[in-house]
Amino acid sequence: MNVKALYKLGYGVYVVTSKKGDHINGQIANTVFQVTSEPPTVAVSINKNNLTHEFIKESRVFAASVLCQETPLAFIGNFGFKSGRDIDKFEGINYKTGETGAPIVLDNAVSFLEAKVIKEMDVGTHTIFVGEVVNADMVAEHKVCMTYEHYHQIKGGKTPKAAATYIEEKLTETPKEVTSKMAKYRCTVCGYIYEPENGDPDGGIKQGTPFEAIPDNWVCPVCGAAKSEFEKID
Repeated sequence: MNVKALYKLGYGVYVVTSKKGDHINGQIANTVFQVTSEPPTVAVSINKNNLTHEFIKESRVFAASVLCQETPLAFIGNFGFKSGRDIDKFEGINYKTGETGAPIVLDNAVSFLEAKVIKEMDVGTHTIFVGEVVNADMVAEHKVCMTYEHYHQIKGGKTPKAAATYIEEKLTETPKEVTSKMAKYRCTVCGYIYEPENGDPDGGIKQGTPFEAIPDNWVCPVCGAAKSEFEKID
């Protein structure tokens, strides 16, 4: 079976949020879809190990912000590769409290919706929560929504292991990698590969900069891991 065929299914990139008492949390998800139009209902697939899953199970509410193509990888890394058990993911983030009490992320959002859970389905590692939409609005209607394919192919983003679509990728060499004279390094947290010929322009690292010359305070542009968390792969 060629699992790459699954990559061609249509997905977006969203921040799914919820609450538990006075606490809030959110995570990146790509499995958010409309189920019915009358009444409007949507479903989300959330890993059982995630803190957001715990919050939705208790509060029975969730919100989802649809992200735009320009969303920085660091923003996605904050919600997708870090745990709300360790950090406050909303520090420095523009958000508002919705009608359900769940936080609604406004930064990099095209639109958002809020829902109250009316049904859930256990699907092994994940739970599918079906919610009736109680509120929805546009944030930046002129912006283009980010697809999961764009996130991977254009931005070079990685899939968190807790994601519904995670499939372990085997590292293979391409002609470009074989001919490169400078070693590449892989983030052991999210799998991002630093390629010297590309550098990290958004992080202030010019093209052609060898990994060893990067300042020690540089962090992974996808998940924010420290430079010391990288391993040599060439």
